[in-house]
Amino acid sequence: MYLVLIAWIYVAFMMAVAEATSPIGSLLGAVITFLLYGVLPMGVVAYIMGSPARRRAIKAKEAAQSTAPDTHSEAPSDPIAPVRKEL
Repeated sequence: MYLVLIAWIYVAFMMAVAEATSPIGSLLGAVITFLLYGVLPMGVVAYIMGSPARRRAIKAKEAAQSTAPDTHSEAPSDPIAPVRKEL
């Protein structure tokens, strides 16, 4: 996955360099070329390709929480210690 992302960013960067060094090109055109042909599409592709990993991480977190002991119960942690009640 990362090889494709790196290769496409390289291609978009070379397109931006060609735009900037062209006699009829400009730096603004180079920046827009790099953003619209490189960063934006690869951001979308990386997000879509990373969704299975995010889903696995969420399931692993939920599984870890379901097997962890419940620490939010009403009972005190030390059953011998007296419970203070403030009036």
